[in-house]
Amino acid sequence: MSAPTSPADLYRHSLRLLLDKDIPAWVALWTEGGLMEFPFAPEGWPRRLEGKEAIAAYMRHYPDHIDLHDFPDLRIHQTTDPGTIVVEMRGVGRLVESDAPFDMTYIAVVTVRDGHITSYRDYWNPLAVQEPSADFTRSSR
Repeated sequence: MSAPTSPADLYRHSLRLLLDKDIPAWVALWTEGGLMEFPFAPEGWPRRLEGKEAIAAYMRHYPDHIDLHDFPDLRIHQTTDPGTIVVEMRGVGRLVESDAPFDMTYIAVVTVRDGHITSYRDYWNPLAVQEPSADFTRSSR
């Protein structure tokens, strides 16, 4: 696939990589100094990840805990900044350890510069991760 040319295309490509469980390729979409923020993160979860290394470490075990199947209801909104989009979506799948269904609603504000993600503010629902098997941030694998 050729490199995505717009923030919306890059974002759609990033979702495909998550569904394919290709975390290294997903991380490669980021700039070295990328910033990922989780304003609604519950106690004990990170609220801010600075740099590609921190983002990679955070995401490394994601597929071991959450098996994503689809991102239905995807809506991407353009903003007055051509490099920034606002995304509304759901992520559905299952929690690997318990086999319980996973269904999370997200709103994200994503900024892309020169074909790479520079900033990602993820407004996800912390109530959806109350099951211990959803916590991939503390993986021992």
